[in-house]
Amino acid sequence: MSVYIGNLSYEVREDDLRQVFSEYGTVKSVQLPVDRETGRMRGFGFVEMSSDDEETAAIEALDSAEWMGRSLKVNKAKPKTEGGSFGGGGGRRGGNNRGGGGGYSQRY
Repeated sequence: MSVYIGNLSYEVREDDLRQVFSEYGTVKSVQLPVDRETGRMRGFGFVEMSSDDEETAAIEALDSAEWMGRSLKVNKAKPKTEGGSFGGGGGRRGGNNRGGGGGYSQRY
């Protein structure tokens, strides 16, 4: 399991998070997702620690803490659901590259 950290400063780096979380135990990994188009950090990250007790200590200490001018949101990361955050697949697009129709097309 890992810890979710939200409302991060866009200036934060992996080493910064590693240093803060290492005060509560052994940090196994740090992930800071970046926007594909801009290459800029997305304002949240994940830290994996070596035990649940260490994660709990970090969450209790850092949730709502002020860091780098931001009030952090820290909690247990929820498992990623299949299909991402935008729901399930939604059908095929076909080979003509015209895209989908959309709208409500019900026949009565």
